[in-house]
Amino acid sequence: MAEIKNSKKLSQPECVASLNAVGDAFYVIGGKWKLRIIIALSDGAKRFNELQRLVEGISARVLSSELKDLEMNGLVTRNVHADSFPVVVEYEATGYADSLRDVLKALTAWGTMHRKRIRKQAEFERQRASNVSRK
Repeated sequence: MAEIKNSKKLSQPECVASLNAVGDAFYVIGGKWKLRIIIALSDGAKRFNELQRLVEGISARVLSSELKDLEMNGLVTRNVHADSFPVVVEYEATGYADSLRDVLKALTAWGTMHRKRIRKQAEFERQRASNVSRK
């Protein structure tokens, strides 16, 4: 497996290997919703409507499609409890989804840092505009 080293430049083979690996990863977990769904399932199984409430803004159609993709890639299981009435269907993150834990931690840390940076920059721009308009 190719690793991205802490050097300034990657060699051509390292670059190609990294591009392929990242492309493969984004094919499986990319997009607006997939990682959010996995995070929402990280504390246990959820029924469809509960999951839709947790992942704010996702439509039922998109949630259904994303769950099918995640199930196909082994990250989510769909459990049908036919012994109850009405039939209960729950979705659960798999052990394989746990392999994303470090990725999710890194993305969470980066997202938090980025949000702070953007807010700080926006505040600086507002103050600068305010100072210019006072002159």
